[in-house]
Amino acid sequence: MKNPARTIVPPERIEHAIYLIRSEKVMLGHDLASLYGVTTAALVQAVKRNPGRFPGDFMFQLSDAEFANLKSQIVTSSWGGHRKNPYAFTEQGVAMLSGVLRSERAVAANVEIMRTFVRLRRLLLSQEEMARKLSALERRYDEQFKVVFDAIRQIMAPQIPPKSRRIGFRPQES
Repeated sequence: MKNPARTIVPPERIEHAIYLIRSEKVMLGHDLASLYGVTTAALVQAVKRNPGRFPGDFMFQLSDAEFANLKSQIVTSSWGGHRKNPYAFTEQGVAMLSGVLRSERAVAANVEIMRTFVRLRRLLLSQEEMARKLSALERRYDEQFKVVFDAIRQIMAPQIPPKSRRIGFRPQES
């Protein structure tokens, strides 16, 4: 079992560095470089030296619109003078980085990042399971309440009184 006091990077810091871009959970190159204790240039250089390890579904560069949108969502931006749009790494791309960045800090940070991705995936699955159970309960109870509502509607419907003989005084016919 891991000792939380010995983690090199707090899980909360990793969670705050995971973004949803192009329907993928990704981490940006400069965030990863910071976690790994290297410069962004060194990270990008290591990636470019190993292009076969980083296909398009492992890593991509943000478009101008994506980068502008991301900066607008983050009020306190620490991005000061990027000449190029940042790279985004999917979970598989982050895992592949451990093969090209071999420092002890990079390996330890990578382990924590992988644990965070797994924890987030489990959390998402538990929420999806809860949503499925809630839907099943709604369907089941809707059927039960349908019977109750039908009974109430039947009680509320105007009743046609049975034909009966008139009681009371009748005027005589002439």
